[in-house]
Amino acid sequence: MSKRYFFIGIGGIGMSAIARYFLAKGNQVGGYDRTQSQVSRALEEAGASIIYEDSPELIPAPFQAPNEVLVVYTPAIHMDNHIRQYYDRHGYEQVKRAVVLGSVTRMQEALCVAGTHGKTTTSTLLAHLLEQSHIGTNAFLGGVSQNTGSNLYLHEESPYVVIEADEYDRSFHQLTPTHTIITSTEPDHLDIYGTPEAYREAFQIFAEKTKDDGLILLHEEAQLQPLRSQLHLRIYGKSTACDYYYSNIHYEGDQLYFDWHFPSGCYERLLIGTPIEINVLNATAALALAQYLGATEQELRAGLASFLGSRRRFERWLNESNHPIMIDDYAHHPDEIRASLTSIRRLYPDKEIAVVFQPHLFSRTADFLREFAAALSVVDNVIMIPIYPAREEPIPGVTSEAVMEHVTSPKKACVSKAGLIDELKRHQFDVLVMMGAGDIEYLLPEVRDYLKTVNL
Repeated sequence: MSKRYFFIGIGGIGMSAIARYFLAKGNQVGGYDRTQSQVSRALEEAGASIIYEDSPELIPAPFQAPNEVLVVYTPAIHMDNHIRQYYDRHGYEQVKRAVVLGSVTRMQEALCVAGTHGKTTTSTLLAHLLEQSHIGTNAFLGGVSQNTGSNLYLHEESPYVVIEADEYDRSFHQLTPTHTIITSTEPDHLDIYGTPEAYREAFQIFAEKTKDDGLILLHEEAQLQPLRSQLHLRIYGKSTACDYYYSNIHYEGDQLYFDWHFPSGCYERLLIGTPIEINVLNATAALALAQYLGATEQELRAGLASFLGSRRRFERWLNESNHPIMIDDYAHHPDEIRASLTSIRRLYPDKEIAVVFQPHLFSRTADFLREFAAALSVVDNVIMIPIYPAREEPIPGVTSEAVMEHVTSPKKACVSKAGLIDELKRHQFDVLVMMGAGDIEYLLPEVRDYLKTVNL
């Protein structure tokens, strides 16, 4: 491969992991993104040359050599981007992020985690368990691990690489898994797939790409057609009929314990470092694959207890007894929202919980408008800010207000981002959940500063 890489959309969580990988391997890395972020600043500190204006004349000189530069792009940045047009016009080789990631899966033993939801936490936990064991791993993650502060693991001696397999734009079809976890096949991205059937078919194709004799761990509610006989299918979940399942979830203070069952036994009283019930399901899959690869009970217990989670996945921003608790969560699909809010309600059964939700994409909101409303109604206090459009144009009639019409919570309001703090002053709560996959994350510092002025 080329020794120079230019990433268009380098600040994206998946793109940045690959950029970090090539930097660590001693390659020259440059890139473009619309805005500077914590992720892009960290890349610059590691040696990447990044520009933030869509102006080809700003491209650094080392990345203006057609035969020496590989251009990597994300589908989130379209061909109306001038830098993409420049590289296209001058004949540079351009590949999707998934193509580069696919080449990595063919160089190592790839442990691929796919699913509508749960894949970031599951893949991050799997990487953490392996890295805390004698096995070790490399990893390309879709979120920043709070244990390492990075979305990339590098381990020269380990043959394994954990990869979060992204179904958007069928990117995961570029991968060649050695072993596979599928956390969910609930329909999403219907702007790409068209129908739930086409969406599930994409997961079928992905699963079939697993190498012969590979292990496939499938959540009990996920839907796949029978796989070829050379693959080893195992089911995980809550049901005792599963090959791997959990039981006896209980809190002792603010610590969460559970029993983990596998085909030949059970590990009792496992402590999980992120005390939220939805992560017990994610842990059931991650533990299964880590154990399959040879991690010992002692290693798994210690790794699970020390797991801090991923940024923007049940991340506590404020946790002081005299102020409201503030949690940031990336949930953006109705099933994720319901599972997350239900878990938080179980964790804080006697507290008043409020959620600030930013829908992500007009198309997703249109597809699941009533489902979003029902999921949010799990708590009594719902505030919504406008839809984050990302790559999309508005759809008439698809608004946060349209979702809110179907929310049944007794306290509810729609408000602009600028008006959020004033709206929060009109609500009383003990726990505030900031939820969504868009730019709601940029509101977090201001909201935290406000909550520090609120005394309980």
